[in-house]
Amino acid sequence: MAATTHLMTVEEFQSLPEDRGETYHELHHGELISMTRPKMKHWLIQRNLTDLLRPLVEPESCIGTEMVFRPLPENELWAADVAYHSAERAGIVDPEDNILGAPDLVIEVLSPSNTAGELYDKEQICLANGSKEFWVVDPNRRRVRVTTADGHTKTYETGQQVPLPLFGPDARVNVDDVFRY
Repeated sequence: MAATTHLMTVEEFQSLPEDRGETYHELHHGELISMTRPKMKHWLIQRNLTDLLRPLVEPESCIGTEMVFRPLPENELWAADVAYHSAERAGIVDPEDNILGAPDLVIEVLSPSNTAGELYDKEQICLANGSKEFWVVDPNRRRVRVTTADGHTKTYETGQQVPLPLFGPDARVNVDDVFRY
């Protein structure tokens, strides 16, 4: 007898019991994906990024860690390590739902479990569905790779500054400040 399978919807995913313990789940392409909770260094980088970006964002926008969003409407529910959602776009989010589409800026901090294919897929889906920039932060190499919606990618390393055109022409973040822990 052939097994029948189907893609899980966001509605089905949201009806599951709440995650507890060392793992949590996201919905990727209709499949339940088990994720390991981050270690302290990962969390410190998330905190640093949020602290560095928060003074630059406009009132009524959203900036934070583990921001949950639906980059595609039916079979995807993800949490960004750090994300920024502009005031204009945040104003249309139903407070009882998740962000529909991807936040303006999605930042992923590399974990040992990440694969290049998974990150590329996530980057492409976010950039095609609302993100203006997608960052990959590499704690081991102490660098930040920024890809823009027009397909340009640039990597910034220790001693350099990441320009932040989303927050103004002169806004920048020092790469070294991202990795202070």
